[in-house]
Amino acid sequence: MNYRMPTPEEEMLTEGVMSRRIAAWFVDALLIGLLLAVLWFVLFLFGLLTLGLGFGALGILPFVPFAYSVLSMLTSASATPGQQMFGLTVRRDDDLGRPTLLQAVVFTLIYDLTLALTGLLLLVALFTVRHRTLHDMASGLVVVRARRLGMLTTPPPYGNMPHA
Repeated sequence: MNYRMPTPEEEMLTEGVMSRRIAAWFVDALLIGLLLAVLWFVLFLFGLLTLGLGFGALGILPFVPFAYSVLSMLTSASATPGQQMFGLTVRRDDDLGRPTLLQAVVFTLIYDLTLALTGLLLLVALFTVRHRTLHDMASGLVVVRARRLGMLTTPPPYGNMPHA
């Protein structure tokens, strides 16, 4: 882990991010729950209308949260609807560009694995520069305040290591 002091630009971008991420998580959980309920109802009706042949389509429901997260990161906002609501965006750590598909997939897979393992690994964010979680670091991404990106006076890179 990186224990160096954050730069003023890093502090500006990540100030208040942890509490906003937590609030955004609750909003996203609610939206995913609503989406799953609607999809379940539609697919259940489809199963009934096809006399049981369509019930197999219910098998896509476990993939909905994964798709929600990955596809949200690939939008122009680079954030889930909950993150957008709280003024957050997900960016590449090295140059603050938008995430790639591979980074979004790795981010989401490791996040889901972290939740499956009780979620306690999320506490790593309390001890890292810019309050990054394991899935942030493994994917090369960082969550920052969206409005403050335009306030940068010096261009990135920031990266995980101090620059000379």
